[in-house]
Order: sequence, then structure tokens, then C-alpha cells
Amino acid sequence: MKKTKTQKSEILRYLMTHKRGITSIQAIELFGATRLSDIIFRLRKEGHDIVTEQVTRKNRYGHVTTFAVYKLVA
Repeated sequence: MKKTKTQKSEILRYLMTHKRGITSIQAIELFGATRLSDIIFRLRKEGHDIVTEQVTRKNRYGHVTTFAVYKLVA
């Protein structure tokens, strides 16, 4: 039986191979995952050690904004 790739499994694989983590915009662009926080919640519930880093930067319009970067703790 072929195992189906899910957004959750793809994001977990991404976190395992990309130490800089993932943001919601990356999850949307790469996997079509519009609810990254829910996927992270479910991965944590399965026992994966994922931390949330709050990053503050200026957006393309020059306004200061804060967003989450999720990283898997090695």
C-alpha cells in the first residue's frame, strides 16, 4: 500500500532538514498549508519538540510586524 503524503508529514520532513525553521507563508507556498499553527499543535501532541520563535521585522510596506518561526529542537 502506498503511503500518502500529508501536509503534516511534509512539514515535519521540512523541519527535520531545514534548521532555520518554517513560517506560515513558507508553509502556504511550499505545501498549501494554510493552518500551520494547527499542524504544529498536532506534531507537538505526537511528541515532537518544536519551539516557536517570535520574529519582528519590517514588512514590504515598512510597517513593523511580528510573526512566528517554528523550529524542531534537535
